[in-house]
Amino acid sequence: MKNIPSIHQSPSQPQKLAALRQAHKDWNNTPDVLTRLTRRLSTTLSLEQQLAILAEELVAIVPFSALNYRHRIGKQDFVYATGMGGPHRCEYRLSLEGVNYGTLVLQRRQRFSEQELEGVEMVLSAAICPIRNACQYVAIEQASLTDSLTGIPNKRALDDALQRSSLLSERHGEPYSLVLCDLDHFKTVNDTHGHVVGDHLLQLAACEIEKSIRTSDSVYRFGGEEFAILLPHTSEQDARDVAERVREAIAAIRVDGGEKELKVTTSCGVATFLPKEAPQAWLARADEALYRAKHQGRNCTRVFATIS
Repeated sequence: MKNIPSIHQSPSQPQKLAALRQAHKDWNNTPDVLTRLTRRLSTTLSLEQQLAILAEELVAIVPFSALNYRHRIGKQDFVYATGMGGPHRCEYRLSLEGVNYGTLVLQRRQRFSEQELEGVEMVLSAAICPIRNACQYVAIEQASLTDSLTGIPNKRALDDALQRSSLLSERHGEPYSLVLCDLDHFKTVNDTHGHVVGDHLLQLAACEIEKSIRTSDSVYRFGGEEFAILLPHTSEQDARDVAERVREAIAAIRVDGGEKELKVTTSCGVATFLPKEAPQAWLARADEALYRAKHQGRNCTRVFATIS
């Protein structure tokens, strides 16, 4: 065991404690805009909230009519916009230690003076560290919701999406459908050709599913060789059509297996959200439809509209 040296304890020094109290009071009540800005930014890791704080503090120094921020974090675009634009603009690429943390654009009707641009730069120099931390937090959140093999959202992300979609369907009375796809006899692929080939097939399957659906739809890796597709504003029949399109796309995959080409098929189960239905009940109905497809010949689509 390591020997940890004891910490020498000395009596409290009243003068230093008094200075600390005064510094804390000054820090909380300072009229200094940079201190106030960094203090406010440090209260949250939400990038959206940080940008709102930045906009509020900045507009009090350099008036502008619109602020726009854009950054690509992982596989997603983060966009924040407030106000109406104007013909004059200044644009800043936010970076720290050689790493990009987005682009911020200010717009207004009047041209920005050199003094104003210098003021904006000073404010951004104080804000860049909190913005970096918020961007990294977004990236960590994304990683926790992303399947590392295929790069698509995972089961945890699906659970969140089902909850949101259930609420939206109830609120707006729009149909939402769910498709579960399971690659047929996939264990045989892994046992015969190895997990490297199996992983490659999973990646190809995820890619083909993404190419077969709309940009408003979303695909998730639900399990080992199982995928879920969430289809907003999609009726039962349209969802079945999507499932058939996905099934045909996966059946067209070919992988060099050495002596012969390797191919795979998939079975699909479809369920459309029912009013007052719990997300897990919706998922259970899609899973039951998938179970029927697997036990009625595989490489087919089945629909399950009600739960018994």
